[in-house]
Amino acid sequence: MPTDLDNERKLKALEEKLRIFLPEEYQDHYEDVQPVSMGSAVLKYARDGKVAWGEIWETFCDLAMAGGPPHKGLLLEPGTQAEIAAQSDRYRQVVDEICRGIALVSELTGEAAPMTGWVRVRCESSVMAEWLVRAIVMENISARNEGFWIDLPAGPSYRVEKEIKNVITSIAKTCHYWLYHMGQTQQHQIEDLFATLALETPLVQPALSDDDSQRAGCQANRKRISDGIQQATGLKSGKDQYTNWLGVECPNVRAAVWMMRAMLVSNVLSRREGTAIFVPVNPTSDPSGERVIQAVIRTHGFAQIRKVL
Repeated sequence: MPTDLDNERKLKALEEKLRIFLPEEYQDHYEDVQPVSMGSAVLKYARDGKVAWGEIWETFCDLAMAGGPPHKGLLLEPGTQAEIAAQSDRYRQVVDEICRGIALVSELTGEAAPMTGWVRVRCESSVMAEWLVRAIVMENISARNEGFWIDLPAGPSYRVEKEIKNVITSIAKTCHYWLYHMGQTQQHQIEDLFATLALETPLVQPALSDDDSQRAGCQANRKRISDGIQQATGLKSGKDQYTNWLGVECPNVRAAVWMMRAMLVSNVLSRREGTAIFVPVNPTSDPSGERVIQAVIRTHGFAQIRKVL
């Protein structure tokens, strides 16, 4: 049976891994970061009437990864296949504008993804893509990772001043921190950490929410994960708000922020809405839900040792 000293050592190891993930300015005081928003940046327009995306931001809020406020309170999801089919011209306009904004704020290249509902962005390396997907999801913007690519959401109902801006802000903010706040040495440390985590378990991402073939599996998976977490930790799940995410209620915002952040080292995507952390549901990559269950149980145990819970 693990002793208090064993648990303290494991907690220290977790926090050392977490420091590797975070930009330098957060590494020694991320517990002090508050989830308080700076307010929304005002759109600026060029002479041609288009949004001057590259001229909007002079600074950014703290990363949600470090404990800052998520860019959105609720998850921004991609448009459904039915919506896109009914408004294909508008959808193409949205994709084009998101790609134009991404190029202006990040110098990365975006294009329509092979699967509709997504814009595909090629990163400078697979390590950058893996880090960005974690950071962007924590901002409550849907994102997926495959190799050098990340996919960001798009839909025909997206508005320039709202959803399109949300997507472009998320890539601008996270790319800014990756490129200008994290040196090559730290990026290599993150690469080594990703390799170590991948040996334990591949990254668990949510299933595609608009995939009818996965819906039944997601429903069964959600129940297994919810029951497993509650039995082991006492934490209860919230309402079924999403097909491919399960919300787990924490006693307060501080506990939710701490647990979400600590989940980084479990190779399971996570994010936060208020006092709930959300974990992915994926009946293909985690058919029994056991990877997610064990990640939450471990994190809950560390939170108790840390006296967050």
